[in-house]
Amino acid sequence: MSGKRAQELLDDLPPISYVWQTPVRRPRVSEADVPDPVAPQRVTPAMRARLERIVGRAPEVMVKVTGRTKDAGHLKSHLEYIMRNGELTAETEQGSLMQGREGLKDLQARWTEDAALDNKRRRDGTISVNIILSMPPGTDPIAVKDAVRAFAIETFGANHDYVFVQHLDDKHPHVHLTVRSQGYSAKRLNPRKADLAIWRERFAGELRLRGVSAEATPRRTRGKVRKHDKGTVVALRRRGVVPETDKGARADVVRVAKGSALTSRPWEAKSRERQARIRAQYLAHAKELERTGKGSDRALARKVRDFVAKMPDPETRREQLMRELAFDARKERLNGKSVSNNNGKAIENKDR
Repeated sequence: MSGKRAQELLDDLPPISYVWQTPVRRPRVSEADVPDPVAPQRVTPAMRARLERIVGRAPEVMVKVTGRTKDAGHLKSHLEYIMRNGELTAETEQGSLMQGREGLKDLQARWTEDAALDNKRRRDGTISVNIILSMPPGTDPIAVKDAVRAFAIETFGANHDYVFVQHLDDKHPHVHLTVRSQGYSAKRLNPRKADLAIWRERFAGELRLRGVSAEATPRRTRGKVRKHDKGTVVALRRRGVVPETDKGARADVVRVAKGSALTSRPWEAKSRERQARIRAQYLAHAKELERTGKGSDRALARKVRDFVAKMPDPETRREQLMRELAFDARKERLNGKSVSNNNGKAIENKDR
């Protein structure tokens, strides 16, 4: 990036929270998003704490809607799965423990009977929204379960029935939370992208209150512009099978390459521009930290600069495929030259 371009970015920087706000229409305003009223460019204690977690690569929480149940049979099979046919204990919004197959049947019957009495529910309307909350391997499972309990109380306790079960048979400690769609206020639960962003931040906050380092930032905060591949796609690659999505994407890139239309796409340019602003913002606040003269601030500033230096290139899937195809083409040309040279040398030796 040229010096002039870098200065233009610095002259028109957004608030520091730009680097970690999830790109939704109405993002939740947290303490780390509020600038100092006297010195807007100053890094406040809340901002500093979040910067520490980000550059220290605190584990990212996962909160994901895994599906919705539509009828009694679907709800029954889901509850059987999360309770392992009654082998695991479930906990409700009232703190009651549901154990064994009898507990499973009781919960399933109560929710489906209530759904049948709901005359405003469409025939294909959901009975429950199924959510999974997870942390990386090595996280204290007790802290995870306690954080989920507190999260559920704050998020759903005032308006929805719910049940949650912890699974410990996976390297990632996680909890299945099933929330009844129909609320006490008659308003149905229908989570959107903004809701998931808020839920992640809330879950991360509850974990931190229990001594677990956790964060909930969007991909772009860490320099990533591509979405994670679906689990089925990753599983196929591990087995050595090329997924149909990969075949289609590669075929599109080859088609474009043959047409000599290798121009940058608008969204690719936009992603790079966004990443340039994010990195400029990080560096601007590293500079602000250095100005305080405090040793701890200078140490954090060094960490921020190192974090920015190690951020990955903002490469889209299409750009990655183009780079891989270009590399393969160069490799083939070099191999072709090598074979040609070897053949020539063999003939020359034979003539001697």
